[in-house]
Formats: sequence, structure tokens, C-alpha cells
Amino acid sequence: MTVKDANGNTLEEGDAVTLVKDLKVKGTSTTLKRGTSFKNIQLTNNSTEIECRNKKIKGLVLKTQFVKKA
Repeated sequence: MTVKDANGNTLEEGDAVTLVKDLKVKGTSTTLKRGTSFKNIQLTNNSTEIECRNKKIKGLVLKTQFVKKA
């Protein structure tokens, strides 16, 4: 399974990604700002989603269309 970011670059486990758009997080009042960086991503069974860690939000799953490889 190949996972690609918003620019078409291939993502792998442990890569670092950056948000390309402000995103509101469901279930919280938190907004992740454009340019926020996530290190050490994990791939999921779905090729359009990745799992990230954030200080404020545990178990964050992002769509790959909103991130680019750092």
C-alpha cells in the first residue's frame, strides 16, 4: 500500500509532516494551525489517513490530503 501526501510524495512510518491547512479537531475546541509539524507518524490500514501525536491531542488521525512531507 502506498500512502501519498498532498503534493504526491510517498510517506513512510517515522516521517515528519507539516499541515497545509488550519484544521478544527472534532470533539475539542482545539484548532491545529497551518505549518504545525508532526514527527514520527504512523501509517494506518487506510491509505488516506495517518496517525500522529500531539501534546494536546492523543491518537490524532489526519487525512493525507492536509499534510505535506517535511
